[in-house]
Amino acid sequence: MSFQERTYSVLIASASSKFTDAVSPLLSAFGCGPVSCVSDLSSAKRLRNEQFFDFVIINSPLPDDQGIRFAIDLCRETPSSVLLLAAGEIHEQIRDKVIDHGVFTLPKPVGKTTFTIALGWMAASRERTRRTEKKTLSVEEKMEEIRLVNRAKWLLIRELKMEEPEAHRYIEKQAMDRSLSKRAIATQIIQMYS
Repeated sequence: MSFQERTYSVLIASASSKFTDAVSPLLSAFGCGPVSCVSDLSSAKRLRNEQFFDFVIINSPLPDDQGIRFAIDLCRETPSSVLLLAAGEIHEQIRDKVIDHGVFTLPKPVGKTTFTIALGWMAASRERTRRTEKKTLSVEEKMEEIRLVNRAKWLLIRELKMEEPEAHRYIEKQAMDRSLSKRAIATQIIQMYS
């Protein structure tokens, strides 16, 4: 899938409808959608608990909070790319608080070109986390297969009085002879003897 074919779901938390109106066309041009907009942190938290967003853009301050803790928590708990916009005079202080957590920051006011560049950073970050998620999933699947095979081996040892190497060879040979995965053979053994 090429970069142009990717879409990114977006949550914008901004008290300023002017900001939301200004960035919405930039998000559309970048291939983002759907875009959900809220005007306070409470609504952002509620929406975040209901669904996942690839990008979260926080235009700080919000009426009920700066959004700093929310941005940090998002980066810690989810694979979302988070952008926090802060007033120019406090940007460095906020950046120093959030940078170690993976939050992107920009000082306000932000021009269209800078915002588009930031979207590119967020997309690169999100794609990197997607690759990591896939690797993690394949490792978890492999671990699950190992657990199933081990469970099946112990059932063979207990029920058929096989030695451990013999049980292992039996599962591998069955998989080869029947053109099935070791996972499928292990599952059949577990069903048979459990």
